[in-house]
Amino acid sequence: MNNISQKRTTRRTLLRGLTLAAAGTCLPAAVAHAATPAAAATAPTETYTLTLTHLGRTGAPTTAYTTYVVGVSGAAAAVKEKISESPDATVTLQVPKGRYLLHSSINVYDPRIETDWIVQPRLDVDGDTTVVFDARTAEPVDISPPEAGTAYRLGGTYVQVSHEGGTAFASIVNSTPYLRTAHQGPAAEPGSVQQWFDAYWKGEKRGYALGYTFTSDRVLTGIVRQPKVSELGTLTVRTVAPETGGGYGFLDLVPAGDTAVALPHPFQVPGDTTFMITPDRGAWELLYSAPTATEEATPNRYHVSGVRVRAGATTLVTFDTPVFGPALDPTPGARPAGLRTGNTLGLDLALLADGEGHRPSAPLFEGASTTLHRNGLLVGTRRGTPGRAEFTVPSARGDYRLSTTAARPGGRVTAAWTFTSAATAAPAELPLSVVRFTPELRPDGTAAPYTTSLVPVTVQGAASVSGVRCLAVSVSTDAGTTWTRVPMVGGRASVRTPGAGGTVSFRAELTDAVGNTLTQTQIGAYRVTAG
Repeated sequence: MNNISQKRTTRRTLLRGLTLAAAGTCLPAAVAHAATPAAAATAPTETYTLTLTHLGRTGAPTTAYTTYVVGVSGAAAAVKEKISESPDATVTLQVPKGRYLLHSSINVYDPRIETDWIVQPRLDVDGDTTVVFDARTAEPVDISPPEAGTAYRLGGTYVQVSHEGGTAFASIVNSTPYLRTAHQGPAAEPGSVQQWFDAYWKGEKRGYALGYTFTSDRVLTGIVRQPKVSELGTLTVRTVAPETGGGYGFLDLVPAGDTAVALPHPFQVPGDTTFMITPDRGAWELLYSAPTATEEATPNRYHVSGVRVRAGATTLVTFDTPVFGPALDPTPGARPAGLRTGNTLGLDLALLADGEGHRPSAPLFEGASTTLHRNGLLVGTRRGTPGRAEFTVPSARGDYRLSTTAARPGGRVTAAWTFTSAATAAPAELPLSVVRFTPELRPDGTAAPYTTSLVPVTVQGAASVSGVRCLAVSVSTDAGTTWTRVPMVGGRASVRTPGAGGTVSFRAELTDAVGNTLTQTQIGAYRVTAG
């Protein structure tokens, strides 16, 4: 089995109760062992005998299985047992009374590896009980793309069962398309069984990410889904080479909100990579790792949530493209970029977010510093990570000027704010604003010479709430030596590019409705090239 899925997984990948459809992939330590001594010590003294028998596709007993007994509710909730590599087709366990989820993968190794996954979402134990897992009950899982000659990459099937406040989970990840599934036992309560399927394929020019979700009282016995091209949406991820040069980047594509296996996809940078996706799988998360100059260097990673596609339409996501500059996190409940906590004033700002506002984990920079003044006097300077600093200040109200700057290859980003602040009983957000410039550039992140365009200008942060009293935008074509204030038309700045080989720089001067100010400059915001 190809282990590439295990090398690069997301935080929600393979969380609990993972069953594997083929050998060669390691189980998480929490799953690879039977119930812990602590769980056994708290189990009720009264238990019942659970007998499990396994039959292969011929109906004969088989020992080629891996079986899980997972408690859902009641005294059973603490139980998680794994049975594998047993010399017997029939095994017995002592388990407490309660509701259980059972699942067993029965493998066929000749002439190819195939797996029959049998799931019983409801087993109520209140006495000695026998369960038979019969591979003959399983039906094929066939989720395949509308393109001949595609190669299967990876797939996952997942079941989550709820009962009386308890939840149990089962999953199987298969590196071959030869999977069959079966429901076993009585139906559970309506809506208590959630199931989802994911299958990744690689075509000649694009990949396929096909997924379906179901909510019912039972597990599906087999599934066939062969979507048409018109039923799929297109996701194109475009990247520009960082200043350190091109190479191979990695894109992890994973459904949002569910336990799921990520597909790690290497591709040439700069360049595009494209997937066709089932829209009804919901939102997706993208994790992009840019190429590095050396193997020892820390890769710069971007994490984007909530990406959706529509049938027949193309969704474009770009990474590492200009204009690099400050961006605030729009996620509800996200940590503010500036925070006053007692006598501590802190800044935690993505100063070098890319053109779409994606916040980098390891931005490319050549030096960074943040300086704080109070009532005109220097409080201190912090050097290191762009846009991050912390200062201790007096509790009394004061007038502050906070500035942060970072140099990057070919340019520099600076933001300076003025505001008043005093200690409060609870943490208080600082009234910081930033300005985003989002010109329409060519795929390589450059603009054509001697062209005039209207560049969208967006205000984020405090001024977007209190209101903007005034906003002036200036442009420089000589790396900030001289500036020209440009007209604004409907929230767009009129910008004319210089000749080939030149650059465009931006400066924004903003005052919000209550008098807080921002001065922001982005030297070398983007390059101008011929062609």
